[in-house]
Amino acid sequence: MVPKVHAGMEVDMAGKGDSGKNEERGRKKMMDFLEKAEGLPGLAWQTMWKVGKEDPRRVIHALKVGLALTLVSLLYLIEPLFEGIGHNAIWAVMTVVVVLEFTAGATLCKGLNRGLGTLLAGSLAFLIEYVVNESGRILGAVFIGASVFMIGAAATYIRFFPYIKKNYDYGVLIFLLTFNLITVSSFRVENVLKIAHERFYTIAIGCGTCLLMSLLVFPNWSGEDLHNSTVLKLEGLAKSIEACVNEYFNDTEMEETQNISPDQDPIYKGFKAVLDSKSYDETMALHASWEPRHSRHCHKYPWQQYVKLGAVLRHFGYTVVALHGCLRTEIQTPRSVRALFKDPCIRLSGEVSKVLMELANSIRNRRHCSPELLSDHLHEALQDLNTAIKSQPRLFLGSEGKGGGGHSSMLALAAAHAAAATENPPRGRREVQPGAAQQKNYALSSVKTDSSALMEWKRKRENHNQQKMLRPQLSKIAITSLEFSEALPLAAFASLLVETVAKLDHVIEEVEELGAMACFKEYDANNVSVTCEIPRIDVVQNQLPCHGTD
Repeated sequence: MVPKVHAGMEVDMAGKGDSGKNEERGRKKMMDFLEKAEGLPGLAWQTMWKVGKEDPRRVIHALKVGLALTLVSLLYLIEPLFEGIGHNAIWAVMTVVVVLEFTAGATLCKGLNRGLGTLLAGSLAFLIEYVVNESGRILGAVFIGASVFMIGAAATYIRFFPYIKKNYDYGVLIFLLTFNLITVSSFRVENVLKIAHERFYTIAIGCGTCLLMSLLVFPNWSGEDLHNSTVLKLEGLAKSIEACVNEYFNDTEMEETQNISPDQDPIYKGFKAVLDSKSYDETMALHASWEPRHSRHCHKYPWQQYVKLGAVLRHFGYTVVALHGCLRTEIQTPRSVRALFKDPCIRLSGEVSKVLMELANSIRNRRHCSPELLSDHLHEALQDLNTAIKSQPRLFLGSEGKGGGGHSSMLALAAAHAAAATENPPRGRREVQPGAAQQKNYALSSVKTDSSALMEWKRKRENHNQQKMLRPQLSKIAITSLEFSEALPLAAFASLLVETVAKLDHVIEEVEELGAMACFKEYDANNVSVTCEIPRIDVVQNQLPCHGTD
């Protein structure tokens, strides 16, 4: 006999089944959590090792902060010092945490701003306290309220001044905070002057400790960081240009590079550090202006000229971005056609890279550039590229391009293609294969006429109902109907490569001006060995460069 199953029993069985599944899910989550917890110490150690290996100065700075905090904590831990300073000794600890920065320039900027703001606020608060004591209780309260309003509004408005905001914004903020604390507290606390004295002493002790640790114990100079970052940017641009040209004329297909992420692309890393350097350069230049003359030559380095040079390098980097965009365009010139211009383009990119590397070496060694910076090899490379282009007139001018009209339209379309290459690269790449009726001189024949392109689009429209999907297909068909559609990307790439040569003049001018203002030593061919080989540079985002050598 089959036992009868009541509705309540079914509910109980279903509940037990759900509870069993929940328990199994809970065990699986617990096991995953335990596995992650077991690998957490190893991951933490790898991260710590990687951060310290990238820049060993980070380890030294962490030890300096720990030592400074220990020293100012003695004001609170040692009984005689605590009796002399009082409970306000904790302000020294807070000052060290806030003021002690990675570089000496940043520490000087914040420390002097904090000290100056505290001194001015205390002096003004003492003056207001004197006026309040001479007035009655009610008049004193009114005077304090009016003073807080006027000083608070004036100080806040001053912070909008460009010069104040750039150099003394932190000092004005500390002034406003200290003034309000002392002035408002003086109305209820009778011994407020003693508290203000103790607080000022502790802040001065904290700032002094920070300045000593920054200037005397393994100092990190903002000016050196700015100097070396400029060298790295020049080397990164040199590496990116040569890598772009080598990849563009590579004989083997590299499909795996099409889907590579930007963070893993060495070419992208090379010029990204240049494009993202504006804020870093301005901050380092500001902090360097606070630093004393610490070099053995005691020259005052023109830090604003480094900022100006960084702006020129960013404009130069935009052309490199466009070159990199040509590697990921939707329509690609066949490799058989690219091979015709491979040697002159590679040679030209090598000469441009040599110039950038020589500029980087001159800044690194603080010497003027070589007189033979722009050698005849660069001019010869340009002439070879020009000759290679002239040797294929039908390739770039089409079958009706003997006159000037075809050439002008070609240049206009090449400019449009170069502008489009600066946009985000598409996910895929489509390479147009040469037609069957290709000439011996690789003149590209028309793929489709305008009428055939229109008929093909009409057939596609009949097969598909969604009009939105047909618009990009129509644009591709219209592009491939052009006679020189396959040569257009190559023309854009060559024009951008020539543009890098044109922009070299601006970079050289700024480097020469920097050398004149910074009193770089003269070039000595007997004591200088210039290497033209481009080293491997791993540019890490937000990584401070190491010290250079004189």
